Amino acid sequence: MAELNGRPVGADELQALALTNYGHFTSMRVEEGRVRGLALHLARLARDCRAVFGVELDTGRVRELAARAAPAAGTAVLRVTVFDPALDIGRLGAGGRPQVLVTTRPAVDLPLPPLRVRSVRFVRDAPEIKSVGLFGSLRQRRAAQLAGFDDALFTDAGSAVSEGGTWNVGFVRDGQVLWPAARCLVGTTMELVKQVHGSVTEPVRLADLAGFEAAFATNVAIGVQAISAVDGLALPGGHPVIDLLRRKYLDLPGDRL
Repeated sequence: MAELNGRPVGADELQALALTNYGHFTSMRVEEGRVRGLALHLARLARDCRAVFGVELDTGRVRELAARAAPAAGTAVLRVTVFDPALDIGRLGAGGRPQVLVTTRPAVDLPLPPLRVRSVRFVRDAPEIKSVGLFGSLRQRRAAQLAGFDDALFTDAGSAVSEGGTWNVGFVRDGQVLWPAARCLVGTTMELVKQVHGSVTEPVRLADLAGFEAAFATNVAIGVQAISAVDGLALPGGHPVIDLLRRKYLDLPGDRL
């Protein structure tokens, strides 16, 4: 399903998104018409619209369009993409009239099996914005998978860990949850986990990982997913703290669209 401003979208209208690839989005896991962190998703869309297009976004209208497209029952991943179908790649500074594209796809059952990830030196362009420009991240994911891993874990030039391909990363040390202090996209799932369970934030380097008890990934599609390996370092595929985070997250009732 794909709707632009509440109506079926045409191929011509998608050309700017496909060819220019300028815009931003958020993805929500909808369960029986409810979304965990709905206010966080809407706030992200408003913030990113100001950063990408320099205009305010009507989040009330976005919520209406999302509710219209969401399944009445069951579970799905709903994506709201904000872009300008009339955008001219040669005149990006001429302003813009961003529109709202809503799409849905099936959601996977949770929890998922642990991830095996490969570290790579890579920093996304404007990582604080959830932009539609995913080429760099997906290229690193593909390279990691060709090397026998599931995904890529990004570090900076000093080997400081930041985030995964399309997810945040957290660690467990002495029973405490630790998030890396680095430039990254702060995901809604990460923010919700922080709200339901205490944690600390500090720099994490690859060399530190051997001293941690466990690692995990978070985003709306995967929830809280254990990481069982980083490069050649084996980590437990399960841990009581990760199980607790997963239960607390899944117990959040969410808000009705």
